[in-house]
Formats: sequence, structure tokens, C-alpha cells
Amino acid sequence: MTMLKLYNTRTKQKDVCQPLHDHVVGLYTCGPTVYNYAHIGNLRTYVFEDVLKRALKNHGLKVNHVMNITDVGHLTDDGDQGEDKMEKGSEREGKTAWDIAAFYTEAFKKDIEELNIIEPSIWCTATDHIQEQIDQVQTLIDKGFTYQTSDGIYFDTTKLEDYGKLANLKAHDLRAGERVDMGEKKNPHDFALWKFTKDGETRQMEWDAFGKKGFPGWHIECSAMSMKYLGNQFDIHCGGIDHVPVHHTNEIAQAEAASGTKPWVNIWMHGEFLLIGDNDKMAKSGDNFITLQTIKDKGFSPLDYRYYLLQAHYRKQLAFSWEALQAAKNGLKRLRNIVRYLPEKSEENPHLEHEFFSAINDDLNTSEALAVLWRGLKEEKLDMHTIKKFDKILGLNLHEIEEDEPIPATIQELADKRQQAREEKDWALSDNLRDEITKLGYTLEDTQDGQTITKT
Repeated sequence: MTMLKLYNTRTKQKDVCQPLHDHVVGLYTCGPTVYNYAHIGNLRTYVFEDVLKRALKNHGLKVNHVMNITDVGHLTDDGDQGEDKMEKGSEREGKTAWDIAAFYTEAFKKDIEELNIIEPSIWCTATDHIQEQIDQVQTLIDKGFTYQTSDGIYFDTTKLEDYGKLANLKAHDLRAGERVDMGEKKNPHDFALWKFTKDGETRQMEWDAFGKKGFPGWHIECSAMSMKYLGNQFDIHCGGIDHVPVHHTNEIAQAEAASGTKPWVNIWMHGEFLLIGDNDKMAKSGDNFITLQTIKDKGFSPLDYRYYLLQAHYRKQLAFSWEALQAAKNGLKRLRNIVRYLPEKSEENPHLEHEFFSAINDDLNTSEALAVLWRGLKEEKLDMHTIKKFDKILGLNLHEIEEDEPIPATIQELADKRQQAREEKDWALSDNLRDEITKLGYTLEDTQDGQTITKT
């Protein structure tokens, strides 16, 4: 089997995945902020991470996968300003922040189940790990990496020589003394480790620490929880591409400053944006907020969406449209209809298997892997046994054949008339009848065994 190579944002190249510990991979993936439903742009990242985990398992590796649930302390922008998103959700729905977190956590878990995403080994919520976060902040204070302002405790980025290495932040971007929109921060990129509750402010989620009531900054939860469960150094950390310049950059800073271990994470992987409209990324606060339920309401299945995502490389931007999703739905349906008639086992095709897994091992190239699958089906060189191997990576449940809906009598009658027209070589009538069947929402295909009819 070829080696698994993954594009590493840290090294800016494809690196061979070599676990720090024999046969075990430590994997941390940034989870949702549970103040609203996940949108389909968020879900694209979780599908790519699922393919990664399946590829690791295919190499015989045990994956210790940790995913956080951000249920407190995530402000509405990356600059430690704005409203707390949990408080915002609470005000929007007239429920407590705790109830909001519980509801949207379960909604997220349902989404990933429907997308056939394997659950993490460990779910960890920020509110269950407040002490770990406080302890890490205290370690950074003791080591001299922080300073305190009237509104919180901040990480001093000038105390870390290689701050910003993940995002290639330049030294001139880190000048001290610039006070524009910085409040009391000393340097533009300094970030909050712990925020103090404002005088006169009432918060639902706050804790006593550092002599005052307050709550954690956004970034501290990920380093504190990942290090608790995966140690001071682990193999892979994933997230969306938007996390590179701020969130993941700051995670690295506080984790490496606290532990003294470099690199904290061997391989960093990031999924690209799902675009909608005029090349805009999807956002929960925007007009292009589409959830998995939206897709289901329009007659698509979650696996239609998964198939749509697999057609593109995870590191390439993907433009979403309902027309493209419809094409994916049709493609998946056609794929299922072909697969269901395959023999359980025929002659082995090591060449096709090698091509498929070589594509996956080349930085999870699912689009190329799907091309290999379709080519094998066209050449009639695949069997169900091989399809099951491929589907352990794709996660489309191709081997689980759904029962067909009965074909309506009117559609069957049109198909019978078309068959008669073909026998009489009346090709014009045959084509017209096929078009009529298509307009009624059914697909008719000619096979060696006669006509097959499926609902589109």
C-alpha cells in the first residue's frame, strides 16, 4: 500500500503521515460553536475530516479523535470583541445559554450522523473543562507570556519569537504601540486568554478566576482540551481555512509557550470554503445560511450532499448551487443503480484498487478516486466486494440497497409503448416517449436485460 501523504499547512508541502506512537494517531478537530445550526459550509469541513479518519483507519491505524464543542466564550469576531455567541443565541430564542448549547449540540450530532460521519472518540465541551483552561492561563502567567488589562488577561505575542508561523505573518505586522481599535492591547496580534465580566454586566456563563468573575477566550479551550486528551504533542489538527490566521495561530502560540514542546502538532490540515452567490463564503449571520435541513426540505438526502462534496478536493474552493446538487443527486442514484446489480465477487482487479487508494493516499483526492470508481464500473471490472472496500473511504453506503418505490402504472404504460416503438424501429416515437417519462420525474435506461425505470 502506498504511503499516506497529507498537505501540511505548517510545512507548506505534502508530508508522509508517520504517527508519533506506533499504530495510533492523535487527531484533534475544531468542533462547532453551538449557538445555532451548523450550515453546509461548516459541514464540508467535517466531511473532509471524516475521509481523513477513514483513510487513516484503512492503513491499520487506531485514531484517537477528539472534537470540542464550543459552548461558551466565543465572541462574535476574532478580535476578542463583540457579543458572546451563546448569550446572543439565548437572547434570540428566549432560552438559557445552557439550553441553547444543549439543543444545538444534539442538532449537530444528528447532522453528522445523517452525513455518515464517524463520531469522534471523545466529545469535550468547553464548559466541562474550565479548570483545565484556567490552569493553562496560570501556566502562561507564571512563564511571563501575559499581561493584564481592565478587561482581561492577554497573551503577549512579542514574547514568542516565532509567533504567526502557521499563517506566515510578517514581522512588520507585529509592531508594538499601534493603538487603533486595540483598546488596552500592547500589540495588534495579542489575544485574550481570559476575559473579565464587565462591571454591571450580568452573564449566564461566568466563573471565579484570577480574582474576578470572567470567562475563557475563544482559543484557550482547544489547546487545553487537546493537550489533556492527546498530550503535549500529537499528530494531526484540522479545521476550516479561516482558522489559520487567528484561531490556530493563537492555539499554537499558547500551547507551545505553555508546554515548551515544538512543534505542538506535526500536521495541520485545513478545508477550503464552500462558496455561494457571488463567491461569498457561507456564514451563520448572512442571507446565504443553508442548513442540512434546508437541503432535506428541498428533496435531497444528506448523502446526496456528501457525494457532491466528494467530487471536489477538500483544499479547493467549491461553488454551491442547487443545480450542482441536483446533478450530484442524479449521479449518486445512477451509481447505486449500477452497484446493486454487481456480482458479490468476480476476478480481482488489483490495478483499479491501487489507483483508487493511490488517489486517496495523495492528500485525500476523492475526486480522482471517484473517477477511478466510475471508470471501473464502465469497464465492468468491479464487484460488490471491491465496492465495499472503496466505500469504507467514501462513506456513501453504496452496498445498502434501498427498496425501489413501485413504478406508477402510467409510467409503466409509457415504457411499454416505448419498447413497442423500438421493436418497430419507430425511433422518433421512442425518443418522444422517453422525454415524456423524464418530464414526469423518472429515468429510463436500456440495458442488456431490457428497460430499467428509476425515480429521479
